[in-house]
Amino acid sequence: MADDLIRYDVLVQESLRGVVRKVLKEVAESGLPGDHHFYIAFDTGAPGVRISSRLREQYPEEMTVVMQHQFWELSVTEHAFEVGLSFGGVPERLLVPFSSIKGFFDPSVQFGLQFEPHETDEAKEGSSADIAATPAPAAMQDDAPGGAPDHVAEEAADVDERPDGAEVVSLDAFRKKT
Repeated sequence: MADDLIRYDVLVQESLRGVVRKVLKEVAESGLPGDHHFYIAFDTGAPGVRISSRLREQYPEEMTVVMQHQFWELSVTEHAFEVGLSFGGVPERLLVPFSSIKGFFDPSVQFGLQFEPHETDEAKEGSSADIAATPAPAAMQDDAPGGAPDHVAEEAADVDERPDGAEVVSLDAFRKKT
């Protein structure tokens, strides 16, 4: 197979992160519309992530936050979002680069995206990007009676776990075979 020098997989991932950026920017300006709310899973060890040492100790690899009723001072830039949330009654300020996001899910409309981690050039050999625009893993779903708590930080499910019926499109399926 020929080398993908254009890196379509990276371009698609960046475009889908742009969807998350646009949605959060609109929420920062106008608030959450209707019943929309978000579960956002991110890599806590990724470059640029800023969380308290208490949260980093509790979630050394990954955490999921819920933006629903009580969050404050959401600001969105080209590369990251910053938001105030409460964890166990303690207010915290998080800075999350879009490149660190592993999953985004809006349970009100069953819309979800899962992202592959950024790869180095050496790791791109044989790589594929999976894009899920279907229900997110069970750990990110809002199936608790009365909805999920306003703010949750929990280990997100392994990105390879997908509920029955979820369709995952592998970009390798569209690559020209030689």
